[in-house]
Amino acid sequence: MSAAGQSNAKRILVAADGSGDFKTVQHAVDHIPDGYTNARILTGEARQAVGTIAWNDAQNKPAEWYASAEALRIADNLILYQRESGGWPKNIDMAKLFDEKDRARLLAQKKNNDSTIDNGATFTQLSFLARVYTAQPHDRHRESFLKGFDYLLKAQYPNGGWPQFYPNLNGYYKHITFNDNAMIGVMKLLRDVAAKKPTYAFVDEARRANAAKAVEKGIECILKTQVVVNGRRTVWCAQHDEVTLAPAGARTFEVISLSGGESVEIVRFLMSLKEPSPAVVDAIESAVAWFRQSELKDAEGKSVWARFYEIGPNRPIFVGRDGVIKYDVKQIEEERRENYAWYVYDAAKLLSKDYPAWVNRRSLETK
Repeated sequence: MSAAGQSNAKRILVAADGSGDFKTVQHAVDHIPDGYTNARILTGEARQAVGTIAWNDAQNKPAEWYASAEALRIADNLILYQRESGGWPKNIDMAKLFDEKDRARLLAQKKNNDSTIDNGATFTQLSFLARVYTAQPHDRHRESFLKGFDYLLKAQYPNGGWPQFYPNLNGYYKHITFNDNAMIGVMKLLRDVAAKKPTYAFVDEARRANAAKAVEKGIECILKTQVVVNGRRTVWCAQHDEVTLAPAGARTFEVISLSGGESVEIVRFLMSLKEPSPAVVDAIESAVAWFRQSELKDAEGKSVWARFYEIGPNRPIFVGRDGVIKYDVKQIEEERRENYAWYVYDAAKLLSKDYPAWVNRRSLETK
């Protein structure tokens, strides 16, 4: 488009209350003349141009944004991406605009067996749907949420863990998965539902009670999977066997180990519990002791931890696609060396802020 064309561009405002040019995003899109390739549609007071927001960014907006037409459009997208199982696939920008061909393709994928909690899938979609429904209630969004919620409850193992994929339990998909904070993400959502947080006030009491039970089972699983070395509790592996609860591997470069990454969010979740049991307190204290023992320093002297530690020797380990354990990251191939987070920093905040705050809160509660 020329500079002159840009200066004469028409601004199209979508507002559900009728104060704009159109009430729905789809209606606005349908009325864009052929040949316009750079259309920007502003949605309500949020002033969010249609199609310019990525799915990851859509999850971190102010509460009022979820009342916008753009939020409504994305919520409708999520319904199309939702599988018949109730869950969602991963690694898709679900905020993108799509046409009728895309819609037909997505409908044809409804029966795909790729529902997962990996990489934030399913529980992030549920959180988004709940926020949109709370801001602007539409039955279709509530129904989609409840279907996804029921999926999470159904996917939980009797021992309290969650597999990475469900119902596809092939290979390492069936392992109890802490990797990338998958299980903890599910438990946070269920915890908030059980607590009747305002965003989830629409959930019925029966499901709320089931959420509370699922969280309790999940906590039991967390306590049982904490790895014990020489009689002392340490932290967790990124995956655990769904039957024995023993540490388990996943991809060839994700071997059995102690996780300096995922274990941080597990500890934070345990610290969020009100009136923790002695077993939970012991799990937290033991994990914090391990983090202190396992602290490293980077080139700038900052506290850092390896993503994986060898169980027993507690040495940082690094693994390429050949599956062979090395003790120096420089010894693995460049592709894996450059494209995987072998060192993590998050435990620094856990030790310097989160844990002291938890200790202080407990001291006040026990007085």
